[in-house]
Amino acid sequence: MRASGKLRLYIVIGRKVPTEKEPKPVPYRMRIFATDTVTAKSRFWYFIRQLKKMKKGSGEIVSCKRLYPKKPLTVKNYGVWIRYDSRSGTHNMYKEYRDLTEEGAVTQLYREMGARHRARATSIQVIKVEVVPDAKCRRPHVTQFHAKDLKFPLPHRINRSLHSPRFTTTRPLTTF
Repeated sequence: MRASGKLRLYIVIGRKVPTEKEPKPVPYRMRIFATDTVTAKSRFWYFIRQLKKMKKGSGEIVSCKRLYPKKPLTVKNYGVWIRYDSRSGTHNMYKEYRDLTEEGAVTQLYREMGARHRARATSIQVIKVEVVPDAKCRRPHVTQFHAKDLKFPLPHRINRSLHSPRFTTTRPLTTF
C-alpha cells in the first residue's frame, strides 16, 4: 500500500462466494484507511486472510463505500491505536493527533511513522481511531492547544491595499 496523498476512510463489506454447502455466508465489514477503492479492497483481503479462512479467490466484495466525516469543520482530538512491524519486531502504539477529521489524523500518523520510525505504510495496521475528550488527552503536543484563552501572535503583517502606490517615502507600519 502506498500512502501518498490524503488517506480516506472506506467501509468494505465482503463475504465468501455462496455455495451449496454454505448458501448464506457471513458478511464481514471493515473500516479501512486507503488512498482509493482499489487499495481499500486489497487491504480488506489482506486483513481478512489473517482473521478468517477466506481469500480473494474464494470470496467477493459486496460493497466498498467511502465514509465521509460527520463534522469536518470542528477540531477534535483523536487517539489512534496501531500495530506496526519494525526492523526488530512487532510493536503496539497509542498516538494522539489534533485534526478536523479522522482521515486527517490517520494521514498524520502515516507521515509521522514514516519519518520517526522509518515504518512503511504496508507494515502499519490501524486498530482503532477514537475521539478523545480534552480532559483525557495524554500527549503534551495535543494538550498545549486546549487553553480557552489561546492566542496566536501575528508579527509583522503588511497591509497591502490595492490602490496604494508601490513605492512611497514612508516605511510601512507592520506592528499592530
